[in-house]
Amino acid sequence: MALQSDRWIRQMARKYQMIEPFVDELVREVDGRKVVSFGLSSYGYDLRVADEFKIFTNLHNSLVDPKNFSSSAFIDIRSDACIIPPNSFALARSVEYFRIPRNVLTLCIGKSTYARCGIIVNVTPFEPEWEGYVTLEISNTTPLPAKIYANEGLAQVLFYEAAEVCEVSYADRGGKYMRQEKITLPLA
Repeated sequence: MALQSDRWIRQMARKYQMIEPFVDELVREVDGRKVVSFGLSSYGYDLRVADEFKIFTNLHNSLVDPKNFSSSAFIDIRSDACIIPPNSFALARSVEYFRIPRNVLTLCIGKSTYARCGIIVNVTPFEPEWEGYVTLEISNTTPLPAKIYANEGLAQVLFYEAAEVCEVSYADRGGKYMRQEKITLPLA
């Protein structure tokens, strides 16, 4: 597998509609105000977080169980910013819709701007032939509330092209998170 450059990402985005909407440059300012950067970078793509958030609360739960995760564990908000309580987390989705080609695997990692504040983004790889909006988990590891800005950069996607095409893709397996349109809770 080889890490791919901005030129390759641009070509694939156009050819396969791999990222929609696709921003062809790294944006650091919008309408004269600084933003957490998003768009095409040297060896990746900085995705944006949408304005829909599910903030975890322990008000109704005493156990976190990935096989039986209740939607009552979250408070839904739609806002230009999300305040994550101390030592808690929120779920969100990407602004961009991704279509991953059969010979590509991605790794999505948090941006250093947030990491330097104790805010960690944890998402899984985007497997070959997976498509959808990305459900993002944002952890606030600090003892203070943490602020996340909607429609700004949150994570960077790195693209790896395989030397050969996989035998069984995510689509072939009928992956349970295929074509997500909204924030998706754990599915058993």
